[in-house]
Amino acid sequence: MVLITNSIAYDLLAFFVTLTVIVYAYFKWSYQYWKRKNIPHFEPKIPFGNFPNPLTSKLSIGENIALLYREAKARGWKACGLYTMAVPVYMVLDLDLVKRIMTKDFNNFMDRGVYFNEKADPISAHLFAITGMKWKNLRAKLTPTFTSGKMKMMFQTMADSGVILEKYIKDEVAGKQVVDIKDVLGRFSTDIIGSCAFGLECNSFEQPNSPFRVYGKKILESSTLELMKEAFCISFPKAARALSLRVFKKEACEFYTSVVHDTISYREKNNLRRNDFMQLLMEMRNKDDNTTEDSNTLTMPEIIAQSFVFFVAGFETSSTTMTFALFELARNPDIQDKVREEIRTVLAKHDNKITYDSINELVYMRQVIDETLRMYAPIPLLTRESAEDYKIPGQDFILEKGTIVFIPATGIHYDEDHYENPKVFDPDRFSAENKKARHPYAHLPFGEGPRVCIGERFGILQTKVGLTSTLKDFKVTLSEKTKLPLKMNPHEKVTSTIGGIWLKFEKV
Repeated sequence: MVLITNSIAYDLLAFFVTLTVIVYAYFKWSYQYWKRKNIPHFEPKIPFGNFPNPLTSKLSIGENIALLYREAKARGWKACGLYTMAVPVYMVLDLDLVKRIMTKDFNNFMDRGVYFNEKADPISAHLFAITGMKWKNLRAKLTPTFTSGKMKMMFQTMADSGVILEKYIKDEVAGKQVVDIKDVLGRFSTDIIGSCAFGLECNSFEQPNSPFRVYGKKILESSTLELMKEAFCISFPKAARALSLRVFKKEACEFYTSVVHDTISYREKNNLRRNDFMQLLMEMRNKDDNTTEDSNTLTMPEIIAQSFVFFVAGFETSSTTMTFALFELARNPDIQDKVREEIRTVLAKHDNKITYDSINELVYMRQVIDETLRMYAPIPLLTRESAEDYKIPGQDFILEKGTIVFIPATGIHYDEDHYENPKVFDPDRFSAENKKARHPYAHLPFGEGPRVCIGERFGILQTKVGLTSTLKDFKVTLSEKTKLPLKMNPHEKVTSTIGGIWLKFEKV
């Protein structure tokens, strides 16, 4: 019996030793890829390549990418090779090449290379992730829902939420206490997106633990296991799909799926119409879910996936942008006063009401938002995937089919060749004159080209309403509770800080 047990132990040991040797050899071979191509590259380390262990890293993905960008730029590289785990990726620094990839040669770089699993996790097959003609057809279907006319139709919902935000600050915050502004603005954007995407009143200010708020936070939280799973899915998508790995938490997906089904069922039974995103999707709905891909209709799974990503992306990115904008305005009171003066001047021409037209007249505020997005891009890294072998212009190098391309937005945004004193908050960088003098691909918070963020117009509109409601009658100052310098959270999917941003509000 002892001999048998020892034999099994030896067999297991031999198996694990052999497996370790095979894995090690695989990594060592993979890490010769860029050397074989004679492409400038950074030396990787097993097993995470050119990135730190996601479980122990003290820097966010944006900060890590910016470090690699600065080092590559210092070495005079226009592009270089990197590795995420054992997978080679191509990072582009040269803005003309960025323009080629994102726009001129878009047909070869249509896909983002983002992991999704339509079978195991249908809600992950949304517009941001899907590929090829499926993306192209869905984008064409959804584009009409984000025209200026449709934005104007949904604007009153934003304005109503702005009134609630202003009342909350006046009654609960101003002159009384410091507040974690991200939480407050998260409630504001949750109410807007909940109403515009699902036609539901979330009432986040009265019910801070409403299901929409709770599940919205859960979607973006990452445990240790989930961080490892995400790294695996990104690096080995085929294996991840074979293992039926999901992108999002199952209970959150079930919640949003149920909400969409219930909302559509209720509206159809009661013949109810609303001026919102859900209504627009319903009007394109396929009646039997068996239409061809190029039809101008939507299936129920597509409606659920698009509603979901519209909600998650919309509430988080906008609240993040508003949070960092108020942080910088609190640190720069002269700029804050200039924004407030513009708000009051513009609103005076519109009976002191926040209207669609008045919000669009806030030119300097848009400059503040653009500068905020430069310094604190919610999505610091953009990706594309090469559909076919692609010859890099001006180089004797073929980018192989299936290679992921990194476009380091944060690195570009802090490049002194594009922005003088990039750590200084200066909205004048985005005056019409200064924008014209700068390379158009030096500012990429929403991406560029045909795959630019479809919700950009909505996000900017929502952000302007939030800032207008907040700054019109209140002065914002920084609380000593905010830890400076800010430390970015290395484990969040969207740019955020450790410890929060705490502000004081005083009635002007």
